[in-house]
Amino acid sequence: QVQLVESGGGLVQPGGSLRLSCVTSGNIFAILHMGWYRQVPGKQRELVAIITSGDSTNYSDSVKGRFTISRDNAKNTVYLQMNSLQPEDTAVYYCNQRTIMRDYWGQGTQVTVSS
Repeated sequence: QVQLVESGGGLVQPGGSLRLSCVTSGNIFAILHMGWYRQVPGKQRELVAIITSGDSTNYSDSVKGRFTISRDNAKNTVYLQMNSLQPEDTAVYYCNQRTIMRDYWGQGTQVTVSS
């Protein structure tokens, strides 16, 4: 059974930083990429960043230059370093694992950017 567990969310002031972590476990085949998505109430879930099995990365325009996705294969963990956070970054952030068969999701972690 595949499990994704996020942590690291919280309340931060504008301009601050947070690092999200996603620990994965379970029997995993043919992973295409790992990613972070976010969602606010009443809106669709949107892509934030992905990292492929070959370590290529891709970011949404809204976070490019501020957020960095990385991973530690030895720890089965994917990270999202978020710098220069702004109120519009407030959302529930979800870890995603895309395989050739299906998507897996974590339970989400709340990030709130407010003064």
